[in-house]
Amino acid sequence: MFKHRRSWSIGRRGFLRAGFGATLALLGSDLAAQAGDTGDALDISNMTLTFEDNFDSLSVSPWGPGTRWIAHTPWNGDFGGARFTDPKGDFPFKTEDGMLRITAARDGKGEWRSGLLASVDAKGNGFSQEYGYFEMRARLPDGPGVWPAFWLIGKDRSKSTAEIDVIEYYGDKPGAYSSTVHVWHRGGKHESDFSRINVYETTSPTDMHTYGVKIDTDFIRMYFDGKFVWKTKVLPEHRQPMYILLNLGIVDSVTKMVAPDPCFMFVDYVRAYQFK
Repeated sequence: MFKHRRSWSIGRRGFLRAGFGATLALLGSDLAAQAGDTGDALDISNMTLTFEDNFDSLSVSPWGPGTRWIAHTPWNGDFGGARFTDPKGDFPFKTEDGMLRITAARDGKGEWRSGLLASVDAKGNGFSQEYGYFEMRARLPDGPGVWPAFWLIGKDRSKSTAEIDVIEYYGDKPGAYSSTVHVWHRGGKHESDFSRINVYETTSPTDMHTYGVKIDTDFIRMYFDGKFVWKTKVLPEHRQPMYILLNLGIVDSVTKMVAPDPCFMFVDYVRAYQFK
């Protein structure tokens, strides 16, 4: 999902309710460091809720400060075939009946516009957390060209960018979604691991589902509707506070010409938990 995605090559390895100003310090890094290997089972009863947006309303601005979300990547980088848009009226964001709707549509010039939310601003103010469980409950669009995602980025990008893509659904490749872990090094080196999560053969991305990731000191584990689906070993770059992003992208290929216009991503909630 990171802006240099087009140039990466995959190498298999065995190897995110608070406003801006909330930080992981409220829990203490010593507690996070005690996470250990928490196992494949998911039990949120043994965790503390640290972030929650039920989208009864939406606190967002183009760049902050003072809002829960900003409407761009903190590093000011777009990706894919749609530009991420400053919120105005009901576009690209609308909340209704406790649900967030993100719209992707062509503008008057025929260019794709859509929406992204990030939980920290360009100065790093906002919500981030080291270790724990992050979850989105959402209904995704389907069809060629659509590219909805829920992902995390590490706050410290001085030497590398740590990225965890909980879900990327490519409408060009129906039947499954992708979960990917990246480290993008400043010198050009790239490390990654991924899995194709084959769940849409018996269900649909347009149904409401939960998509989650649990991060401890040993593993990054992915969950679909609360069930464990894949894990990969943690790299050192992922042992840091991670912030949350969610967006509705459009694939930058010929399929964007036939993508449903408009298309919608519906998000019921986003939550994060810390280990007790």
